[in-house]
Amino acid sequence: MKIHVVLDNLRSAFNVGSIFRSSDGAGSVEKIYLCGMTTDTDNPKLEKTALGAIEMIDSQHYDTTLEAIEEIEDQNIPIYAIELTEDAKNFQKFEYPEKFAIIFGHEKSGISKEILDNCNDTLYIPMRGMKKSLNVANTASIILYQATRDID
Repeated sequence: MKIHVVLDNLRSAFNVGSIFRSSDGAGSVEKIYLCGMTTDTDNPKLEKTALGAIEMIDSQHYDTTLEAIEEIEDQNIPIYAIELTEDAKNFQKFEYPEKFAIIFGHEKSGISKEILDNCNDTLYIPMRGMKKSLNVANTASIILYQATRDID
């Protein structure tokens, strides 16, 4: 399995660092795309939570998420977004392909319609409590481990 992780305008360097660690831990992450306001790997706050994982996974910063999406589309890789939309599919019932990209959005505003329109599908994590969303780093961990659940 090969996973491409797209971080769409994440504002917290700590969340980005945590996603690097989870990406390394889950395995199978080929590249992390740091888009827009998402910090690059030279931020000490990112390194504080990544604990060296930035050395384990290829990453690149893009001025916009659309630039990253274009690069991914050029490789014929399907793109999925994690977002609460009317037609989103439950992440636990989804059949993850052998190669795919997954977009995680801004901590408060989520993923824009423009970006969602460029995705093959949308996935969601069911929320059983009063809150309607999880921290983006926690969400990434859950999704990455679910997608790689059958890997030895």
